[in-house]
Amino acid sequence: MTLLTTVFAAVAATVIWYFTAQRAKMQLGTLSLMYWGASLMWFVDAIFEYVELGAEFFTPSATDMLHDFYLGLSVVALGLVIWLVILLIKDPKGVIRKNSKEN
Repeated sequence: MTLLTTVFAAVAATVIWYFTAQRAKMQLGTLSLMYWGASLMWFVDAIFEYVELGAEFFTPSATDMLHDFYLGLSVVALGLVIWLVILLIKDPKGVIRKNSKEN
């Protein structure tokens, strides 16, 4: 479920990046690459887990699937937090600079 969750996030971020005019300004490529990197990490993890477990890999318990889903959502949320911090630091629309000048 972690792999599936991050792949969906990576595909969504890539589609948004592709169809958005301000993709470079809003650092959408960075967000997309973070999710694709996480997907690659979970894919390698799935390969090693399959080698270790064999056919049992395809019959996880409901509890394991739920825990993996929560872990995948946590990775997606952490990626969003990192992306937001990057946006706040770069301030592409100048909102923070404009508000700091007013005060």
